[in-house]
Amino acid sequence: MTTRERMRDGFDRKLLAPLISGAVLNPVNSTIIAVALVPIGVAFGQPASATAWLISALYLATAVGQPVAGRLIDRYGPRRVFLPSTALVGLAGVIGTLAPNLAVLIVARVVLGFGTCAGYPAAMRLTRDESDRTGRDSPASVLTVLAISTQTISVVGPALGGLLIGVGGWRATFALNIPIALAAFVLGARRFPKTARPAPTGSFDLDFPGMALFAGTLVSLLLFLMHPGAGDWYLLAIAVAGAAGFAGRELTHAHPFIDLRLLGRNGPLLRTYGRALLAYVIAYSFLYGYTQWLEHGRGLSATEAGLATLPLFATGILVSLLTGRREAVRGKLAVAALGQLAGCALLLTLDSSAAVWLLVVVALVAGVPQGLNSLALQNSVYRQANPDDIGASAGLLRTFGYLGAIVSSALQGALFGTAADTGGLHDLALLLLGIGVVFLAVTVFDRSLSRSTTTRPEKAENDA
Repeated sequence: MTTRERMRDGFDRKLLAPLISGAVLNPVNSTIIAVALVPIGVAFGQPASATAWLISALYLATAVGQPVAGRLIDRYGPRRVFLPSTALVGLAGVIGTLAPNLAVLIVARVVLGFGTCAGYPAAMRLTRDESDRTGRDSPASVLTVLAISTQTISVVGPALGGLLIGVGGWRATFALNIPIALAAFVLGARRFPKTARPAPTGSFDLDFPGMALFAGTLVSLLLFLMHPGAGDWYLLAIAVAGAAGFAGRELTHAHPFIDLRLLGRNGPLLRTYGRALLAYVIAYSFLYGYTQWLEHGRGLSATEAGLATLPLFATGILVSLLTGRREAVRGKLAVAALGQLAGCALLLTLDSSAAVWLLVVVALVAGVPQGLNSLALQNSVYRQANPDDIGASAGLLRTFGYLGAIVSSALQGALFGTAADTGGLHDLALLLLGIGVVFLAVTVFDRSLSRSTTTRPEKAENDA
């Protein structure tokens, strides 16, 4: 290996391309579908309530699959899980491209969700493995590249989807996964270390009952949050029963899927997951709720609404670039908390005649916490998680993020009704302000954050 193939601190530069290619598989498919829902509905004669399952299916599969994939990666290594997962993405692309009806298309999205689960945990696992190999902390720029790449692909996703639809119809948005998956597979096969983790020795229980209870609990909870109603309380009861069964199983099993005993002793990591949930409720409310209001409440066209939100994404990426090399997690989260409160407060000033300059200000302010939270939460998990469980821990971070997305969707459905009017936006803003206050409190009073850049993960597990 030549010096050009390594960074100055020893990190293997050849790993960056496969790391990024795997990490962006999920965000590109999360955003590109937004512009394809209407033409898909027209093609199959289905209403918006039916095509919405194309979004929910991916969220459900990914929320359940991320920690499962992370657990397998921690045990068997990134290569052994990453390669079949990316092949699954390609298969999903074929199924979606040839789908004869909406039901098959939803199946394709489920397969796609499971296939994209390995990318991010594999990236975090390899980053940690490189640190172990070199005997030094992996450079902050590596984690920054991961964060910026996912943010960037989220920005270009809708525009790319519109371009593909214009050229080849909505099926092109599914066909795109075939070459992307092929590229990720080839890069992973050629560059991922074949012995990144020690080969499994002795008996190993994958704890399938624990995985099943976890999946059942999460699916029931997410289904309830997506469509809360008097007739759906049984889903919440199933979720509570599943959670109790899962806790009992994991606390007594010799090889638990998620070691709740160890996780329970890692207060800093638990608080990071809580912050991720709160942060993404606010983030997704801006990404989707505020965007809907721009069209319904402010009267902008879809194109104009997209342009009005560009400063939000651009600011997030710029903030990540400017602060990525600094590992001051506490400072980033504190500024992000204040930015969230300011952005939510600005929503209360909007009405149907809001000036364009005010819309730009809202987007700029909301973009600051987007960039800071993405980096800080990722770096927190990297520092706070047990090194042997970094893949599963990274997967759980994404799971809590998707929980935030579902909660945000439920809030919007309850407050907006048939249209995203100004009254509904103001009610949403008040709720988001309350969530932002909680986020600020769990950040300011979390003393472990000041030690996050110097404390080894093994010691952080015992910090309360």
